[in-house]
Amino acid sequence: MLLLFLFFLFSSHLHTAFPAHCTTTTATKTFQKCMTLPTQQASIAWTFHAHNATLDLCFFGTFISPSGWVGWGVNPSSAEMTGTRALVAFPDPNSGQLVLLPYILDPTVKLQKSPLLSRPLDINLISSSATLYGGKMATIHNGATIQIFATLKLVPNKTKIHYVWNRGLYVQGYSPTIHPTTSNDLSSIATIDIKSGSTAIQHSNVKTLRTVHGIINAISWGVLLPVGAVTARYLRHIQALGPSWFYAHSGIQLGAFFLGTVGFAIGIRLGELSPGVMYGLHRKLGFAAFCMGALQTLALLFRPKTTNKFRKYWKSYHHFVGYACVVLGVVNVFQGFEVMGEGRSYAKLAYCLCLSSLIGVCIALEVNSWIIFCRKAKEDKLRREGLIGGSDKGSGIHS
Repeated sequence: MLLLFLFFLFSSHLHTAFPAHCTTTTATKTFQKCMTLPTQQASIAWTFHAHNATLDLCFFGTFISPSGWVGWGVNPSSAEMTGTRALVAFPDPNSGQLVLLPYILDPTVKLQKSPLLSRPLDINLISSSATLYGGKMATIHNGATIQIFATLKLVPNKTKIHYVWNRGLYVQGYSPTIHPTTSNDLSSIATIDIKSGSTAIQHSNVKTLRTVHGIINAISWGVLLPVGAVTARYLRHIQALGPSWFYAHSGIQLGAFFLGTVGFAIGIRLGELSPGVMYGLHRKLGFAAFCMGALQTLALLFRPKTTNKFRKYWKSYHHFVGYACVVLGVVNVFQGFEVMGEGRSYAKLAYCLCLSSLIGVCIALEVNSWIIFCRKAKEDKLRREGLIGGSDKGSGIHS
């Protein structure tokens, strides 16, 4: 099941690594160059007129809702959403016709303190328009393709442009609402040299790190840690194993924690490489799981002997923190699938199959333990009443 999970996880990311090809041709114009953007199946085509520093371009995007919006823009200063000068297309709330309005994404937009209102752009925008793929008879629906055309007057000798694009589910009046916050939606930024056609490689590095981060943490916190807990709960009662169950439990848990520490460190690095991108719940759950895992590891150094009167308190602490760590780890793996945009992927399906198989094993072992416990309790009762001999042995497994 673990190998199946890894296969689906890798194949899902390989699938997204080869998006649709871009095109330089539209119904009304042909451009010199084009490029597929790294997220949302978007692309861009352009023609750069070096003699007058003019840029003709077309952005290709898709709607995710009949009442949604698709936006594209440039950030004059940095590769981030805040400060972007955007053109946003959506259905007019009164007529239903496609409209294209300009917006400036200042810091208040990110904080959602007030609705996003249209206002003129402070960049040299010569012309702009938008059309649905399919002509005048096309309608806005989930998956509908839109083309946003623009002509910009650029600063001479400045050919690197920070592009920002995104899409949302609905519009309140003429105010686009917040877009989804999956990994792809928060990474819709690219810096492109319009003269050479090259793009910054940081996003591919971030994407690779994100994939490695997800795989390592899914294996460590989502698979190995629960397996270690199951090992301790059900193998320690088998008398024939002796102390072997403890070494197996400790080895699995320590391996899971050290592997999870690597994934945790990669997550911290991802945060440094993605300024302004925040996954609040995922981040908090990750810190909580890591801290509990560290406490469990340190607890091994202070484990009292079996004859110590504080042993029972240590065991209660160890069980509580251990199970809490397992629950947090599994929940955060599912949260990670959501922020990576893999909520309906084969990788998540494979992980669910792996986890459900483990749960099924636990249920079977739990039922078996209770059957043996009840049988042992009945034998002890009969022994106390003198109905059976004291030399009779109980089962090697008890709860």
